[in-house]
Amino acid sequence: MRKGTIILASGLVAVGAAAGIIMGIFAKEKESEEKEFIGKSEIMVEDGKMTPEVLLAFGRLSDPQVSPDGKKLLYGVSYNSIEENRSCRNLYINNLDGSDAHLATRSGKSISNARWSADGEKVAYLMGGQIYIAKVRRDGTLGKGRKVSDVENGIGEFKLSPDQSQVIFLSTVNGRVKTPGQIYPDLPKAEAYETETMMYRHWDHWVEEIPHSFVGTFDWDKGLGNFFDILGSEGAADGGTSPYELPTEPFGGLEELCWSPDGTRIAYSCRKKDGREYAFSTDTEIYIYNIQSGECVRIPMKGGYDTTPVWSPDGSRICWVSMERDGYEADRQRLMVAEIDGMKVGAIRELSDGFKYNVAGPAWDDDSGHIWFNALAEGLQAVYVTDLEGNVERKTDESLWYDFTTPFFIDRTDGREVLYTTWQSMDFPTEIVAFDTGTQTGTQVTDENGHILSQLKEHRTEARTVKTVDGRDMLTWVLFPPEFDPSKKWPAIEICLGGPQGTLSQGWSYRWNYRLMCSQGYVVILPNRRGTTAFGQEWCEQISGDYCGLNIQDYLSAAREFKAEPYIGKMAACGASYGGYSVYYLCGVHGNVYDAFIAHAGIFNQEHMYMTTEEMWFPTWDNGGAPWDNNPTAVRHYANSPHKLIRNWHTPLLVIHGGSDFRVPYDQGMAAYNCAQMMGVPSELIVFPDENHWILKPQNAVFWHRSYFSWLNRWLADEDRGKTETVK
Repeated sequence: MRKGTIILASGLVAVGAAAGIIMGIFAKEKESEEKEFIGKSEIMVEDGKMTPEVLLAFGRLSDPQVSPDGKKLLYGVSYNSIEENRSCRNLYINNLDGSDAHLATRSGKSISNARWSADGEKVAYLMGGQIYIAKVRRDGTLGKGRKVSDVENGIGEFKLSPDQSQVIFLSTVNGRVKTPGQIYPDLPKAEAYETETMMYRHWDHWVEEIPHSFVGTFDWDKGLGNFFDILGSEGAADGGTSPYELPTEPFGGLEELCWSPDGTRIAYSCRKKDGREYAFSTDTEIYIYNIQSGECVRIPMKGGYDTTPVWSPDGSRICWVSMERDGYEADRQRLMVAEIDGMKVGAIRELSDGFKYNVAGPAWDDDSGHIWFNALAEGLQAVYVTDLEGNVERKTDESLWYDFTTPFFIDRTDGREVLYTTWQSMDFPTEIVAFDTGTQTGTQVTDENGHILSQLKEHRTEARTVKTVDGRDMLTWVLFPPEFDPSKKWPAIEICLGGPQGTLSQGWSYRWNYRLMCSQGYVVILPNRRGTTAFGQEWCEQISGDYCGLNIQDYLSAAREFKAEPYIGKMAACGASYGGYSVYYLCGVHGNVYDAFIAHAGIFNQEHMYMTTEEMWFPTWDNGGAPWDNNPTAVRHYANSPHKLIRNWHTPLLVIHGGSDFRVPYDQGMAAYNCAQMMGVPSELIVFPDENHWILKPQNAVFWHRSYFSWLNRWLADEDRGKTETVK
């Protein structure tokens, strides 16, 4: 019987979106900078009440790696310092069962992307945009790291070949805008951007650089050797640097590239388009690249995103996640597999046909005959496995209110099947868990935040079904405050989801944290309205071209049902991004359902938004076209833009926006606030000049939360409950 099974994947429990975001920032941390170590918080919780400061005190665990002998676990934890206004990530090593845990590094600069050597005696990791190697000491800590790379533009992420003799790494090349100094060397101090193409800014940055992937030799003694750009000059009109991104911005990482088991080829996902063509297309494709010959072949697929290729352990197949329609970023995510013989692509087939949910995070079992993945299903992120005939089996029961990720290691000793994965919920952040599929029980391997969670008062979460205006059942999560008494009145917050395609599942958030909200004395209502992705494609797709329609009625249906409860007092609707759009629209149509609103990074003027955002495929698909198009969907969409309902506004509104938000430009928030002021509506505007679509810096995050609750406390106070205190 096999002692253990290692899942061969391309980064299943990665640092989330950080892999993509880091491409714009990894080179900014200079190696000469000396910074203080930030360790685990020993915060004391007053009266069992969760606060913004408590939320920032939680350690953020990520990227678990099992040692080659299957006995040790290596992972990273990031901690915040509100005082220093920064975070720092260090490494831990412990036994696979969680025992004998050690803080393996104690650096003032963040350490990421840690990987074991084949003999388990060394660890390679990233720090300050370069690769370091350190020996594993007998006490479970790492020795002093030795820098083994010197890449001019820095390294954003790396992946070793199966035999560890080669490495793929991410760095940057010149982008889509030029500066005056590049055009006229005698003007080095002039500040401007020049471009003749689209996608000149993306997410939160002007595209001065784009990510490329490089291949080099690697030696555990000598480090990084000769390397070259995989894309080279492909697609460059002048024979210069390729304009294509590899990986795809803004959030792509090395999960988009995968080594063949023999280390001779690389499978990668790339959208080989630029300019206007790039701005309107989601058509990334899977390519197979021969390292020695430079030959590159495409797996023939037409349509939208093809991402996360993963090679089977026997080298005979590649699986990946695919969307069918170009320009539609919320299409159903299918699991595809292709037969591979050297550089020849054979039969291609879908394994998820008949599976109505979106496939994510695929990983091969070591038998090359089964693929593990996760999927959001009916409001929960569950683990699944399929054979090569498409027989899908759910491995985590629907009664378990947790969000699971794809397992990174499987132990099959003693006739059991134990998945080593991560779980989280609305109650607690990510932890590593050993999950027994037979008994459907999990044993936490880590307890990173138990010392904080044990100090918090318990609350209750309920799954409720709300009837929609067309008679459909809508899953609505409800969180009740600690010490909830149904004989008293409680203020309520209805959360308007962003996306618009997404899901309110059992995920933990550091930006919109529902446990924090209910701990502050609010009933938190989370409707999975039309457009959410965990209830089949028909429910998801209904929202496209109907922003002002049924999903808005879904919010009103949930609000009215809960307002009828004797324990609900005043109610606010709050949301970000598309959730901000929902707030602005509800401002104009709700009548007297809500008592206050909060809109973060919301879309206010749909016409102006279309002409100032960056990824054009999104509004083109979801809006039904451009403002100048005459098709019925587009005409109806723009005619019902929230800014055209401003005469109906009368409810207090807080507007929040990031000044570096290029997805929903911050002038959308300014316009909404200005209109509220002109209409005499009680309103407040907060702009964070150095934040993007999200508020990430610790002190900014604390200020955001204090402002959020201060506004709610101001307008939702109820005489039966008494006025709540300002959050501290």
